[in-house]
Amino acid sequence: MYAVWSVVTLGTGMRSTAEKLCDQFAPVFRGFKGFKSVTFLFDEEAGDLAALTFWESKGDAEAATEAVSSKSEEAVSGMAKGPVTRQFFEVYEPKT
Repeated sequence: MYAVWSVVTLGTGMRSTAEKLCDQFAPVFRGFKGFKSVTFLFDEEAGDLAALTFWESKGDAEAATEAVSSKSEEAVSGMAKGPVTRQFFEVYEPKT
């Protein structure tokens, strides 16, 4: 399994905007092959919005990220304090 950690800084006072973005993108993620789950996190003080998505394979994670990246950049255009950053991780599940 693979995970993608995506973060964008929206700034303080943007909680309702962050919630709308989460509501907008959750169904988009669910529509991709290999989707397992998504969790959104918001740091109110820093104004950071993060998404942690899980995928069946690295290929699924990469394909979904490539397909969504332009949509997410467009959705935060003009309000983000910088670009959306993304990191890919292989998930290790302990044997015990």
